[in-house]
Amino acid sequence: MTEEDPSICEQKIYNQIFRSHYGAVTRFVYYKCGDLQQAEDIVQDVFVKLWRLCSTVSFSKVKAYLYRAANNSFLNEKAHEKIVLKHLQSTSPSVDHENPEYLMQMDQFHEKLKQAIAALPQKEREVYLLSRLEKKTYPEIAELLGLGVKAVERRMSKALLILRDILGKELKF
Repeated sequence: MTEEDPSICEQKIYNQIFRSHYGAVTRFVYYKCGDLQQAEDIVQDVFVKLWRLCSTVSFSKVKAYLYRAANNSFLNEKAHEKIVLKHLQSTSPSVDHENPEYLMQMDQFHEKLKQAIAALPQKEREVYLLSRLEKKTYPEIAELLGLGVKAVERRMSKALLILRDILGKELKF
C-alpha cells in the first residue's frame, strides 16, 4: 500500500467503495449464475471479506480484488453444488434392469463426455452447459452473458465441433 492511497479500513472510504462497485460486481456475478439472490449473497460475502482484510488490500487494487474474489466465491459455490448433487445421486437407490455391458459402456461414455466438456475453452463450456444442462435458450444465454445471440450461436457451434472432434463417432447430436 503506497502512502498516497487512502486506507480502505476507514469507514468513509469503505462506504464509497461499496457504493461505487456493489452494483457492477453484482451484475458480474449475476451474469455467471443467473440468480440475482445468489449473486447478491456472494457479493455481500465478498464485501465482508474485504472489510476483514482491509489492511492488506490497497485502494488502487480494490476493484480487481472485488471482481477476483467474487469470481472465486462463485466458482467455490458451483463446486460445492456439484459435490452435493453427486452425493445425492450416489445415495439415491436406483434399480436398473439394463444389460450390465450396456451400463458399463454408458458409464464410460459419460466419463468421456465429462472430460470432453472439461476440455472445452471456458467461454464455449459456459454456453454449452447453460444450453444443455440449464435448458436456457440462446437469447436467455445472450442476456445472461451480456452477448449477442450470434455470439452465443458461434460459441455453441465451436463447442459442438470440439466435442465432435474429441468424442468422434460416439456422440450423436
